[in-house]
Amino acid sequence: QVQLAESGGGLVQAGDSLRLSCAASGRTFSSDVTGWFRQAPGKEREFVASIRWSGGSTYYTGSVKGRFTISRDNAKNTVYLQMNSLKPEDMAVYYCAASSVHSARGQDYNYWGQGTQVTVSS
Repeated sequence: QVQLAESGGGLVQAGDSLRLSCAASGRTFSSDVTGWFRQAPGKEREFVASIRWSGGSTYYTGSVKGRFTISRDNAKNTVYLQMNSLKPEDMAVYYCAASSVHSARGQDYNYWGQGTQVTVSS
């Protein structure tokens, strides 16, 4: 059973940076990809970025390219989402999730964390 735990959310001002962490346990080949999603109040869940543990390939949604960086630390079984130049529209609950494939579709992810709140004030 894969378990994911996010941390690092908080309240920041527009233009600030924040780093989210997703600690994973019980990973198997079926959970080789970790993705970050976000959901703002009244909006649908949105794909943000994903990374493959084996090889390190990454994907980003267009709105965060150049501002967000996803990375992993194999020794710590942790995936990070470094978020720079934060905007008010980045405010959401951020979730990490595990899948066997790179995908922007939430239904392709089998395991989810509880989420961490990111609030960006203008």
